[in-house]
Amino acid sequence: MVLVNASIVFGAMAATPLVIQSPDGKVSVKFTLQAEGAPAYQIDYLGKPVVFESYLGFEPAFANGFKLIEAGTAQHSGSWTNVFGERRIVPDNYNELNVDLKGADGKLLRITFRAYDEGAAFRYSFPEQAAKEFQFSGERTEFRFPTNTFGYEEHGTEGEYWRAKVADIHPECERPLTLAYADGLFACLAEADNENYPRMLLSPLPGVPGALVSALGGTTSNTTNAKDSMRNDPTALLHAGDSTPWRVLVVGRKPGDLLERNYLILNLNPPPALKDISWIKPGKVMRDMTLTTTNSKAIMDFAAEAGLQYVELDWHWYGQDQAFATGDATTVRAPNLDLPEIIRYGKEKNVGVILYVDRKQIKRQRDILFPLYEKWGVKGVKIGFVDVGPQSETTWITETIRKAAEHHLMLDIHDGYRPTGFARTYPNLMTVEGVRGNEHMPTPEHNCTLPFTRYIAGSADYTVCYYTSRKQTTFAHQLAMAVVSFSPLQFVFWYDKPSDYHREPEIEFFQRIPTVWDETKVINGEVGKYATIARRSGDNWFVGTINDHESRTLKVPLPFLDAGRKYTAHIYTDDDLVPTRTHVEVESHPVDSLTTLDVPLRTAGGAAVWISPLSEKSP
Repeated sequence: MVLVNASIVFGAMAATPLVIQSPDGKVSVKFTLQAEGAPAYQIDYLGKPVVFESYLGFEPAFANGFKLIEAGTAQHSGSWTNVFGERRIVPDNYNELNVDLKGADGKLLRITFRAYDEGAAFRYSFPEQAAKEFQFSGERTEFRFPTNTFGYEEHGTEGEYWRAKVADIHPECERPLTLAYADGLFACLAEADNENYPRMLLSPLPGVPGALVSALGGTTSNTTNAKDSMRNDPTALLHAGDSTPWRVLVVGRKPGDLLERNYLILNLNPPPALKDISWIKPGKVMRDMTLTTTNSKAIMDFAAEAGLQYVELDWHWYGQDQAFATGDATTVRAPNLDLPEIIRYGKEKNVGVILYVDRKQIKRQRDILFPLYEKWGVKGVKIGFVDVGPQSETTWITETIRKAAEHHLMLDIHDGYRPTGFARTYPNLMTVEGVRGNEHMPTPEHNCTLPFTRYIAGSADYTVCYYTSRKQTTFAHQLAMAVVSFSPLQFVFWYDKPSDYHREPEIEFFQRIPTVWDETKVINGEVGKYATIARRSGDNWFVGTINDHESRTLKVPLPFLDAGRKYTAHIYTDDDLVPTRTHVEVESHPVDSLTTLDVPLRTAGGAAVWISPLSEKSP
């Protein structure tokens, strides 16, 4: 790693702009202090503006009247290892500009800008100074986009997406927000390293068509539990030494570049805080809604056969009441459920137990339940109906992640929470929901939108289904979703049960596929229409292709395979002539790096491919 700093001192009337470029020179960030003392920035990519000059600041009365007192630059070159992500070796290279400002009231503000090859980011900081607290009624960070820029708008974190002109986007649009420019470029506007700050949403900038402004807080996304909805709270309280989250723009020539570069959000978070991560074990999970000892054991038997590592006891495993705990046990249990016996039996089968708990009870008894679950041998907790938006709720989620790590518990956070890269710092945060997954049985068009929108933010507990008749896609489409949708704790058979399994041969794909990756590539992609994602684990590659309602054939070249090495491609496709109820054809063909697969895709269909080295035994 190389880190170089340089300082440039300016007088009160110093001229701007100040410009930094990414290491490859393709991304540039310009800072300007306008005549009225208003800070502004602009982001260019490939010599074209992707964010026009836009103003920065806070409300009330902390958006102008600034003087530039000092600026400094820094360079960083390096990489880090992520054993729980979409790529193992993560590049982390940028040029940085720090701008120190003094407001009309004498308060100090620093704005840090970074230019990466993958995009740009900036955040506000409050240096140590006489003022110790800074309270704002809102943040006023503008994003002014070129004419005819379109965005993929979504509201409520589990909503549908639609393509709209930025000028037509409704208030409190979710992030990440993927943008398509008239000149053919793409970008994704996101948030990184939010540990103690209101969530950022995006609203129209009054009086400026085609521009958005940060909207802090927002109403809770807990739409499935509307009676618990929280009021909008955009206020933020910071202290000297604090920084806001990063505002991030990931850029690319095509939609797939955004997913391949989404590690930028991780890079903007602190390094790992845990010295021992040996207890963090990614894996595949099956949900148990039967909640009896006999049935839970049967599900564990199936999980072991299907290559799953965990069974999650869902809502009401603790009975009809909340999971209150006293001493060494909960006071209420579901009838006919012997949890210690289930945990013991799971150990015998090498299947761990994850427990669902409503966030109300975690808030009441977190410091009792977490050590209790660790004592029982529980491997993780899924927290449901979390509140999101206000600063207090962000702080509570961050504290909960840290507390879970203290007790060797992995976390799956459900409902409105979306990741901002904190899994780099605390990798026990395995997955979160914040996605319209198979709880809603979304359309194939929605699934084909996710890789280029929501999945830029990171892991998503989409909850793959297979046998249920409610799904709006084919069986091969669902197989492929295990590749397309990244989640270190990957739920499969979400609405299914062991009796649904009739030894369909394609289930071997679920058995073989891992949940974390050494490398990720986007082979094909058009937002809302189709996507082909290839991911490597060791010497094996897994490829998932999903399709909308228009049947087509896609070419899938394999240049990512090692040149000169022979492989076997195990291919799973939809075929109505196959005499099973799933109608999935399983074929094997020799392939190498020069091979191009022709993949036929039926309406709402898909294809899954497992590629293993021919010279080695299959795992």
